[in-house]
Amino acid sequence: MTGILRAALVGMVCLANLATCCASASAADYPNRPVRWLIGFAAGGPVDIVARIMSQWLSEHLGQQFVVENRAGSGGNLAAAAAVNSPPDGYTLLFVAPNNAISTSLYKKLPYDFIRDTVPVAGIMRLTNMMVVPKDLPVTTVQEFIDYCKANPGKVSYASSGYGTSVHMSAELFKAMTKVDINHVPYRGSAIAYPDLISNKVQTIFDNLPGALEQVRGGTLRALGVTSPERWPSVPDVPAIAETVPGFSAVGFYGISAPKGTPSEIIDLLNKAVGEALKDPKLVARLAEAGGLPMPMAPAEFGKLVSDETEKWRKVVEFAGVSVD
Repeated sequence: MTGILRAALVGMVCLANLATCCASASAADYPNRPVRWLIGFAAGGPVDIVARIMSQWLSEHLGQQFVVENRAGSGGNLAAAAAVNSPPDGYTLLFVAPNNAISTSLYKKLPYDFIRDTVPVAGIMRLTNMMVVPKDLPVTTVQEFIDYCKANPGKVSYASSGYGTSVHMSAELFKAMTKVDINHVPYRGSAIAYPDLISNKVQTIFDNLPGALEQVRGGTLRALGVTSPERWPSVPDVPAIAETVPGFSAVGFYGISAPKGTPSEIIDLLNKAVGEALKDPKLVARLAEAGGLPMPMAPAEFGKLVSDETEKWRKVVEFAGVSVD
């Protein structure tokens, strides 16, 4: 081995060791500046509500601000793309929801592969969606809604928080399983859709429970059913849609992912912090008020959930016959 080659190899080893030391040091004092948490939907919606509950806890307990940054649009894909293309240093995180599992098959030209290009961090909570309608729509049950749609083909519309969201696909699954003719009206977040729902410009939404429940409790909309296969614990008086449409099921999940290459030490630290948060009675109570149930998971466990949900929704997308170019 020549002296030049030996010197080059020694230099490469030194650089590798330096990088390892820097990564370890970076993980050891993490976080030492604010952390961006990208949310794929508009402020005020159900995803945003839960993200802000968790970000407040993390900010208070990890000593740095976890700043929620709303990147609404394209069914949450704008936020996912921004996260994937961010430095893998733990200072950019992504709020993960069913849209990330759905988009893999619904969108034909995504500029990233979600499972390949991200690493799972932690699960936060699971929740159901709720089917709600305007107060002045002359229906009070799921069956009456189906009958109304069939009596008015093509005249009924449903809102969603964007293509590829669980709100969109829950409605598409309902449409496919009941054979009703209803039109899709996408919004840049479910919160933006509520004024049109309340005024009956659109007739229903299958929204995440936190946002829908707020409107139902406020008396502006009427609940017809939940999308979980059985009644949801926090709203036991609301029937499951499956009681009218056997086999109907769409249960959502929320969690955190990070860009691929984020140091495992940072992933583990964040996972532990989220796990501690989900043991905090005050935080759990706030999630319950939003209609959710805590879902603590190790990174690998959450990664498996995302993978399983991706496959499940691929079948639903094919069954519903929908796609976005």
